[in-house]
Amino acid sequence: MDEKKMALIFKAFCDENRIRILKMLRSGEKCACKMIDELNVTQPTLSHHMKILCDSGIVLGRKEGKWMYYSISAEGAKVAADCIKELTSAPKG
Repeated sequence: MDEKKMALIFKAFCDENRIRILKMLRSGEKCACKMIDELNVTQPTLSHHMKILCDSGIVLGRKEGKWMYYSISAEGAKVAADCIKELTSAPKG
């Protein structure tokens, strides 16, 4: 995995609000409207955090009507776990 992708993954985890969002999404897909209320943030602030989480691949977003719905990507979570393993394991060979 290249360093740029690794940096995007770690950026997703380096903010309290993004950690709170990930904890919320563990129970399943959530509408942005519910997350705004629960996090007590503005829509632009939530959008900023969700862009970072989606760019990392850890979160998926889908539009339904005027609202966005977000969920944790199983594949993205696996890539993030693999990233940590790669950085903390001794090289093979």
